Amino acid sequence: MDELRLLRQTLSDVCAFARLSGVRLRPYQAQVARAIVDAVLHDRGLSFVVMFPRQSGKNEVQAHLEAYLLTLFSGTSAEMVKASPTLRPQSLTAMRRLERVLNANPLTRGRWRRESGNTFRLGQARIHFLSAAPGASIVGATASLLLEVDEAQAVSIEKFDTELAPMTASTGAVRVFWGTAWTASTLLGRELRLAQAEQARDGVRRVFRLTAAEVIADHPRYARTVERAIQQLGRNHPAVRTQYFSEEVDAAGTLFPEERLALLRGTHPWQDAPLPGRTYAFLLDVGGTAPVQLPLMDDYAGNRRDSSALVIVEVEPPQDGRPAPRYRAVHLCQWTGVSQTRLFEQVLALARQWSPRRIVIDATGVGAGLADFLDRALPGRVVRFVFSSASKSDLGYRFLEVVESGRFHLPQADEGRAQALVERFLAQCRGCTYEVDASPHQRLHWGVPEGARHPGGGGYLHDDLLMAGALCALLDRMAWGWSGATSAHAGIIPARDPLKELDGGQ
Repeated sequence: MDELRLLRQTLSDVCAFARLSGVRLRPYQAQVARAIVDAVLHDRGLSFVVMFPRQSGKNEVQAHLEAYLLTLFSGTSAEMVKASPTLRPQSLTAMRRLERVLNANPLTRGRWRRESGNTFRLGQARIHFLSAAPGASIVGATASLLLEVDEAQAVSIEKFDTELAPMTASTGAVRVFWGTAWTASTLLGRELRLAQAEQARDGVRRVFRLTAAEVIADHPRYARTVERAIQQLGRNHPAVRTQYFSEEVDAAGTLFPEERLALLRGTHPWQDAPLPGRTYAFLLDVGGTAPVQLPLMDDYAGNRRDSSALVIVEVEPPQDGRPAPRYRAVHLCQWTGVSQTRLFEQVLALARQWSPRRIVIDATGVGAGLADFLDRALPGRVVRFVFSSASKSDLGYRFLEVVESGRFHLPQADEGRAQALVERFLAQCRGCTYEVDASPHQRLHWGVPEGARHPGGGGYLHDDLLMAGALCALLDRMAWGWSGATSAHAGIIPARDPLKELDGGQ
């Protein structure tokens, strides 16, 4: 009798069920799981939006919720559907999590079966794991009990509306949109606003939008994770805002508002020559060429020709708890309409003067040839960067990481050519716009729009200095060999989620 009473108590609460697996759901997890279970049991047909900070247990509560509902409805032909942005790794990872929970819980261990690769069955109840990738064919499934969309910010609205939403049309099943804040134009953003409106209308909670503060209240050690992310990326970096504080970012706008511009202004002086014992790097954005050769500094603002730009930075080792180098721009150059041969000669002369440890060069198009020439003249120092939609997006996010963490500074320059170049860099920043696309990659399209005019004189505004400066982000991933200090990341890595490194790659 006691065993029967215990079984009834366990099956009456999803948190008690999870404890059989040795897991205590935290209060912020429990409130979500219980609300969803209540809606399912009472056939309310609600749509929930659940936004958890990064690494705070979203996937854990999903797996225990799914195992609980499979157990509770194992005597019926209940059907659940869980859609993720991709089959690999996301759907496969979700299946592995559920499998671990089913094997850990004594009420489900040995009772469940896997069918046709992506379906789990316990008794008569089933859950189907599907890919919501644009090319995946998923029509035909029915969700009679629950429809989950995981990482809904990365699932296209069209895919959901045409192939996933119909799965609940005849059943009125509960729908749950799990994810991380991104922009208002995503599926998650749309469903968030719909759920908020319904919640305001009837008072039934549908939105669980947690921030790091709420997680820390139940899990104090989580504060260290958040502090580390802010230290490395900056509080206003899109990854920190969205993935720790559930704040949406604008889908388009100015990339360098005044508060971000203020972070660029340094207090160190301009230099016309290197200082002994310092480490320097060259950042070179290569523009197009023209048959005529122009002076080193022409009337740039009124010129529509693409220019080449060089930013020389002093690389300061990590210190005082700062996990990555600091970059102090100390000298800037521009060339417009200069031949590749002439540009090579001038950059090589500067390299012999400054002895840079690294030369990061835009090796796109005509830049590839210049990179080859420099590599032959200065072997082992040249780092090539090829611009593409994906690589430029990644560079933009990485540069924001450097800027927001206070690690890139322009010099103070009070007069003449130096002042003009620094002001030109800042003008390019002010003119730089961005747009985040709606693809699962969340690519950042950024730069000074074609035909933009300089706010001061009305001439054409370019972004060559800005792009050169942004190349400093690649230096973060290089080993410098400093005694007692190393860069936070060794080696250049491909486009990535900047927070994965903080999570140990999880």
